[in-house]
Amino acid sequence: MSEEMPSYTWDEITPCPRPVEFLERAGVGSAQPCFEYALPYGAEPMDGGVRFRFFSRSAREMRILFYDSPQDLHPSQVVPLYPETNRWGDVWTLFVPERGVGTLYHIQADGPFLPEEGLRFDRTARLIDPYAKALAGPYLFTEDKILVPPKCVVVSDHFDWRGDRHLRYRMADSVIYEMHVRGFTRSESADSVYAGTYRGVAEKIPYLKSLGVTAVELMPVHEFLASDPFTAEGKTPRVNYWGYDPVAFFAPHREYASDPAPGGQVREFKEMVFALHQAGIEVILDVVFNHTAEGNEHGPMLSFKGLENPVYYILERDRQFYSNYTGCGNTVNGNHPVTRELIFNCLRYWVHNFHIDGFRFDLASILSRDRSGNLMTNPPIVEMIAEDPLLADTKIIAEAWDAAGAYQVGNFSTTRWAEWNGRYRDDVRRFWRGDSFMTNLLATRVAGSSDLYKPGGRAPYHSINFITSHDGFTLNDLVSYNEKHNEANGEQNRDGDNNSFSCNYGVEGPTDDSVVEGFRKRQMRNFLATLLFSHGVPMLLMGDECRRTQDGNNNAYCQDNELSWMDWEMIGKNADLVRFVSSLIRFRRSEPTLRRREFLTGQPKDLEADFPDVSWFRNDGRTFDWTDTSCPTLACMFAAVPSSEKAGDWPEGELRSNHLLLIYHNGQEPVTFRLPEELRTLSWRLFVNTAAESPNDIYPSLDGPEFTADEDLILPPFSLHCFLAPLETS
Repeated sequence: MSEEMPSYTWDEITPCPRPVEFLERAGVGSAQPCFEYALPYGAEPMDGGVRFRFFSRSAREMRILFYDSPQDLHPSQVVPLYPETNRWGDVWTLFVPERGVGTLYHIQADGPFLPEEGLRFDRTARLIDPYAKALAGPYLFTEDKILVPPKCVVVSDHFDWRGDRHLRYRMADSVIYEMHVRGFTRSESADSVYAGTYRGVAEKIPYLKSLGVTAVELMPVHEFLASDPFTAEGKTPRVNYWGYDPVAFFAPHREYASDPAPGGQVREFKEMVFALHQAGIEVILDVVFNHTAEGNEHGPMLSFKGLENPVYYILERDRQFYSNYTGCGNTVNGNHPVTRELIFNCLRYWVHNFHIDGFRFDLASILSRDRSGNLMTNPPIVEMIAEDPLLADTKIIAEAWDAAGAYQVGNFSTTRWAEWNGRYRDDVRRFWRGDSFMTNLLATRVAGSSDLYKPGGRAPYHSINFITSHDGFTLNDLVSYNEKHNEANGEQNRDGDNNSFSCNYGVEGPTDDSVVEGFRKRQMRNFLATLLFSHGVPMLLMGDECRRTQDGNNNAYCQDNELSWMDWEMIGKNADLVRFVSSLIRFRRSEPTLRRREFLTGQPKDLEADFPDVSWFRNDGRTFDWTDTSCPTLACMFAAVPSSEKAGDWPEGELRSNHLLLIYHNGQEPVTFRLPEELRTLSWRLFVNTAAESPNDIYPSLDGPEFTADEDLILPPFSLHCFLAPLETS
């Protein structure tokens, strides 16, 4: 059909023949409905055609709409599915001959519209297949205002991986870089041939390698609603830059591909993963299985709503309304068996077809809620993900809270799950801001947060430590603003976190005051050094290594512009900070003392060890008094990992192991530090001094000045020092 084809209704269009007649007419041998092929779901290209399979329990009839072009308003062919011949249980299935890879389609489902029972069928709605592996084209409207979402694309999963495998780094050995695919290279300053795309990321792999990170954690890349198609005429739609508004969980976002051809994004995404793996960098996806872009009862009908609304979403007791534990209008019914199967199949698909190395689950506490929204002790979907043998090589990370009050940091699930440690973020921020009574909490956080993870039999590497993430201030803004500045979001600065534990040190925003600037740089070094010297897994936010700023916006979800994009000129302007960060990462990756697999005990690890695995001291060299909660100075000695412990459980190439003496001082006045008596037999050299200017802030070759037993060290206000002593000298 051409673009001029008039709109149609279910009853007005002339249907194709019923399946048996349809297949026989196409010359496909003995025509049978083939119920034995009721799985897998979605569109599967086969010899001579494509087999389609969809779930709907309450639909009376279904049909497939085929299109010739992604820009078409109207289908060129409509094929019906009938319950008596095309339904196997609650699965509708049909083989359509003479179709193949690249075929464009939608689904329509006819059934009861009974909102009070949770059913919202609309026979005119064009629906995205929940198992679609790619989408193509824009959002359109017909003459009678029927929404035409992007078309589903039949995709081949074939790709020549050339022997590529998951890298399988141990979680404890990881350094994660959270980044946005588009924002990483979209700026003109990136000088990228493929700006803002998967290929753009691949172009910048040399930079990622030079930084030293072991994994990139990509903000959502599954298909999401980038802007609201229902924006009132004359108004600019609010952009969803971050991507936390999913519409198709299996499909890579088409707008991040440089190739506009339907399905091109699938190939380009795989090419990006392959290139990152070749460079020794893992790929972790931020996945959003907690809500969808369909919103509440007033939101658009794009997919799940029109197929089996009460299965895919948690509904209120009055079932015409949606439970909103996400703050986004609806909540995915993750522990319904059908929805659970969809999520499970999706994870397997990304792992085995895209070679993804891990997942970070946005608002993961949603997965702990039952079909009534109550938190469960052993949620089936959480256990399935943890126990699945085909996901065993993947890293599984929970954002262990939701928007309805659930906060499960430390007790989300089993030892298979790591967690974003929000308590680490807050406690470290408050310590370096100079808040009182934070020294004890800092000690707990840098030692791996045993208070959170040890009671459940977990390890330090279950804590994903971070100072900043996409949600909140960047590191530069954390030390430059007292208040959020989100006016550009159009919500009168009401959105975003109101308690960021930030400080501007005398001037709100950018300044030419050299004293303020110098102190801000010191504080950034304090945060970064604390992060990379802490037990647990460090996560760095894109651009924090070069002072990327969002001008005080701490909720830049709708800012697809220079405010959010990586400014590559900042790498040169702040080369000293980039050097500081990359040197810390390189040291961490070579130093097993910072990546222990077990919690510290305060006791020698074995008879070979000369020191307890950790010792805590005051600035005067005496043992730290944990009852003195007002003390602004904390020193700790992490004893080197003995050679007997390193055998078998550490990456090849571990060349050295050092004792680390870390001194944290968040007081406003200088204090004198005296080397503890029991540590004076060691040969200490300075590694990091955050109060010093580059290049004396860090000694990457480990050749810093000696710290002798008879000298006192003056600790400037708000400073961190690290000294190293080789294991061989003890």
